Amino acid sequence: MKQAFALAVVLIVVLQVGYQVAGYDAVYQIGYGAITMMSMMISATFLWLYVQRATPLALGMAYSWSGAGLVMGWWWLYAILGRPLWALDSPILFNFLSFYFVGAVLHFSVIHRSFGWHGSAFLLPILGAVALSAAIYLIV
Repeated sequence: MKQAFALAVVLIVVLQVGYQVAGYDAVYQIGYGAITMMSMMISATFLWLYVQRATPLALGMAYSWSGAGLVMGWWWLYAILGRPLWALDSPILFNFLSFYFVGAVLHFSVIHRSFGWHGSAFLLPILGAVALSAAIYLIV
């Protein structure tokens, strides 16, 4: 845990120094490009683990990481292409966001089962998150 926290602190410093030296756009492009590619590699690894039946969370992790990679990749390409208007409010992004949602649903399902619970109560945190997000949207 200490090593992971130390790594997070080092990366915060590196990215902030990068911002001061090279500017926002360079750090954004390099960072989002790298994490997009790493996300897709991690997703593929978890998909392989799922096929190997190595862990029950593997399919949820594959969907979650692919969702992360696709959503971040969308914004990365959006910036690389000069922020084209056609991509600003494109519903294509929702297709990628759906992978994130599937990953979350699968995670809550596995967590639910790990407590020995059965049924569809695992949907409650998901519905709660959607309801809270909708309420915040309506208020703001």
